Amino acid sequence: MRLLLDTHAVLWWLAGEGLSEQAQDAIAHRDNYVALSAVSAWEIAIKKALNKLSAPDDLADQLADGGIAELPVRIAHALLAGALPRHHDDPFDRMLVAQAQVEGLTLVTRDSRFRAYDIPTLAA
Repeated sequence: MRLLLDTHAVLWWLAGEGLSEQAQDAIAHRDNYVALSAVSAWEIAIKKALNKLSAPDDLADQLADGGIAELPVRIAHALLAGALPRHHDDPFDRMLVAQAQVEGLTLVTRDSRFRAYDIPTLAA
C-alpha cells in the first residue's frame, strides 16, 4: 500500500493518539510506502508559528526516524492542483489530492470532503 498522510493524520501519528487502528496498522506496516507532503510540513510550520497547533520542533527527524518519506511538490502536482474542481477550498488539501492522483497514493484522512475527488482514502 502507498500512503500519503494528511496533516492531522501525521500529527496524530506523532502524538500516538487519535488515529484509527486501521490507519495505525497501515502506517506501521514495513512493506507500505508512507509519505508526507512538503505542503503538509509547510502547513504545520505556518499554523505552529500562529500558535494554532503544536508540533514537534524536530518534525523532520521524527518523520525520518518513523520511516515517513518526504514528498516534494512537483510541477505536475501544481498544475493538477490548480485545475481541480473546488470541492475543497483549502489549497493545501487540493495539493494533497493532486499528489495522491499523480503518485498513485491512498490519502490517510478524516476529512470527508476528499470523497468528492477520484482518490482512494483510508480513514484516519
